[in-house]
Order: sequence, then structure tokens, then C-alpha cells
Amino acid sequence: MAAPLVYISFPGTAREALGFYADVFGGELSLHSYEDHGRTDGAPDAVAHGILDGVVALAGSDTPAGEQSVRCEGLMLSLLGTAEPAILHEWFDKLCVGGSAIDPLVQRPWDGADGQVTDRHGLRWLIGYESKA
Repeated sequence: MAAPLVYISFPGTAREALGFYADVFGGELSLHSYEDHGRTDGAPDAVAHGILDGVVALAGSDTPAGEQSVRCEGLMLSLLGTAEPAILHEWFDKLCVGGSAIDPLVQRPWDGADGQVTDRHGLRWLIGYESKA
């Protein structure tokens, strides 16, 4: 069974945002412009569809005129246990650049580590792992 794919409507920043996530997580980034798709409801070079395919997969586009872009409240993208601890710490640090750590990625009393960060594009991430016995 396939997992849901997070699809984000960016306020004209899809190219920069998806490029940022590709730099953070790696993977293959594919971007298609409005012009590529024959769309006229935005700038020809605006992103009509972009997808990051890798360990972390995200998709998105630039919001057409008159539609709302992403605004998240009460939503976190969870990366709990998705990679080795060193990689998770690296991702956390990279997501903090231009964003803000809400709660540092540190060891917790329950023998695990987690932390939360809101990145420069307004997405909130929960990153953590269980300690190995």
C-alpha cells in the first residue's frame, strides 16, 4: 500500500522550497512549469507540479492566482525513525537554517530522542528516534 504524499501549495516559492528540501533530504527533484503544462493561470516559469522522490517524498506547486497557499496549524510532518540518528540530526540542523527550532532534538526520559522545528517555508517537522539497547 502506498503512503499519502504531502502536496504543498506554495505562495510563488515552490522552486526554492522544493530545492531546499532536495538539499536537506537528497533524492531526485523534478519540476514542471506552467508553460510545460500549457497553463495560463500563472507566470510561465511558475511551478505547476514538482516532486521530490527519495527517502523523504514531497510534492508541490506554486499557488494559482486567487487560491490559498499552505498555512499549517496543528500539523507536523513526522520523520520519527526514518533514518539513522546521525542523519536525523543532520536533517534537523538543516531544517533549522532560516527556520526555528521549537524544541531541540535531544534525548528524552523515555529512552528516545526527538525535537521539533519549523523550517523557513513554514512547515513544522517532528524528528526523532528510539535509542538502541
